[in-house]
Amino acid sequence: MSLDGRGDLAARIYRQLLDAILDGRLRSGERLPPTRELARRLDVSRNTVAVAYDRLVADGFLVGRAGAGTFVSGEPVRGRAAPRGVVQPRPVWRKAEPLATARERAVYDFSVGVPDARLFPIASWRRLLGRELRVREPGYIDPSGVGALKEAIARHAGISRSVRAGADDVIVTQGAQQALDLIGRVLIEPGGCVAVEEPGYPPARRLFRSLGARVVGVPVDEQGLDVAALPKTARLVYVTPSHQFPLGVPMSLARRTALLEWARHRNAVIIEDDYDSEFRFGERPLEPLQSLDGAGRVVYVGSFSKTLLPTLRLGFLIAPASLRTALHAAKQLTDWHGDPFAQAALARFIDEGLLARHVRKATREYAARHELITDLLDDRFQTIPSAAGLHVCARLDPGLEVRPAAGLAVESLAGYCAGDAPQNGVVLGYGAIARAAIPDGLRRLAASLYR
Repeated sequence: MSLDGRGDLAARIYRQLLDAILDGRLRSGERLPPTRELARRLDVSRNTVAVAYDRLVADGFLVGRAGAGTFVSGEPVRGRAAPRGVVQPRPVWRKAEPLATARERAVYDFSVGVPDARLFPIASWRRLLGRELRVREPGYIDPSGVGALKEAIARHAGISRSVRAGADDVIVTQGAQQALDLIGRVLIEPGGCVAVEEPGYPPARRLFRSLGARVVGVPVDEQGLDVAALPKTARLVYVTPSHQFPLGVPMSLARRTALLEWARHRNAVIIEDDYDSEFRFGERPLEPLQSLDGAGRVVYVGSFSKTLLPTLRLGFLIAPASLRTALHAAKQLTDWHGDPFAQAALARFIDEGLLARHVRKATREYAARHELITDLLDDRFQTIPSAAGLHVCARLDPGLEVRPAAGLAVESLAGYCAGDAPQNGVVLGYGAIARAAIPDGLRRLAASLYR
């Protein structure tokens, strides 16, 4: 046995011995070397080996015999998998599969919704997080989040997006997905109708359906959601009005006004998901639905997963006061509260102006990538105009398809459609691909088209 590199030596010795037991290299009843001898062989302290042995004894893989030594347990080693089981989940979960997250990085990676981690100021984040780990007292916190972050989010959303909110209106969540889950838990009745965009965001559809909703897709055109097509029975509407996902079109002011009027008339609630509008390349966007809403029917959802890093799992919702107590209770019952250290670090990140600086820098880079893609796509791709975000959508003529190509990761527009007539096209993210690689990537994409 040899040890290479650094790390927790006791844990690594434990792992290597365990692997040797499980694959039969150390057999039942076999005597292990004394701790002093193995420590000498591995050039580690005797105490380090003793810790590994003690853990294996506690786990039942080794047994110590006074005056004789340490032996591999004579009991048969049970399989490390859980029993197959006979219990079944509810019907809505029986065919559910987790969304794919782990993927092999492609040379030309046009994956959607992935920001460029190289742009993130990791040194500043490490400094702020390290400070909070040193000074913040451990213990439970308010389920709605660290107060300093709630205040910072309210100020930031007010300045950057004209959202009307104070700190008490903010609930910090573990990404936008948890925000949607909390809203659904509080508002969805079993069998109730929830309207979503078509094409639209698949995880939102799946989430609402898992909560017992009847999910109905509503078509999107060049002005956004077709309000006239909303089902009369819907009492919850999920929209992405600033940068429709995945088409990229903004909802027109006329449609925003019509949607708010529809919600008032139907006594419905609107979820406004403002997932990536921080990155805007053109004129100032239209006012969010939340700022136009005078009756308190809009729940505004934001996320730092696209702005900063998905691994931080930091998002928020801003809700009318009438929903605040219920949403606080739902947040506490779901996970009690999020990570107070990361939340406090983000508050300082915003207050020190680092978020605004990062957004300006990233926006310049993403704008250049967006322009490059729209300029280089050939006439077979009908690009849908957009002026924000981390992706661009392009339609393809019926019958034209993209053949899988080595080293190329690109997403189909049809994957965002739930209806019987999926739309033909591609959705090209530009957060995960370097600007210099875009021309070759698009040439490979063009070469993969076939009828």
